[in-house]
Amino acid sequence: MSKKIVSTNKKAFHDYSIESTIEAGVVLTGPEVKSLRGGRANLRDGYAVIERDEVWMHNVHISPYSHATDMVPDPLRTRKLLLNRREIKKLTIKVKDKGFALIPIRIYFIDNGKVKIELGLARGKRMYDKRADLKKKQSDREVARDYKTR
Repeated sequence: MSKKIVSTNKKAFHDYSIESTIEAGVVLTGPEVKSLRGGRANLRDGYAVIERDEVWMHNVHISPYSHATDMVPDPLRTRKLLLNRREIKKLTIKVKDKGFALIPIRIYFIDNGKVKIELGLARGKRMYDKRADLKKKQSDREVARDYKTR
């Protein structure tokens, strides 16, 4: 199964430690899908919230499609995510009890043309965690560089 990745949230891995991921469908209008095919989405400030046993995605910017003829939806509107009831219950328990957040990591198309979003069950990093990750990444680069020169 191949994926055509539209957008990734690189900042999510910097600001959060991702514990697990889950794939969800998204309820979109026609012009939004056309805009996504052009790669016009921004996940940077996005997050998902569970309200009344439904999952809603907030602050994900999908640019308006330039050739749309009917009314263009708001680029930052809240969008419903499609998950099984069992998956929603598991997420509800983890988000409420353990202090996790639902962060969109990437948005992509699957083989049959449907749009999927990968949500990460994330916990916020402290400043010292971010510094430790940067140091580890830098030391890994130096080790790889040393192996390359040998």
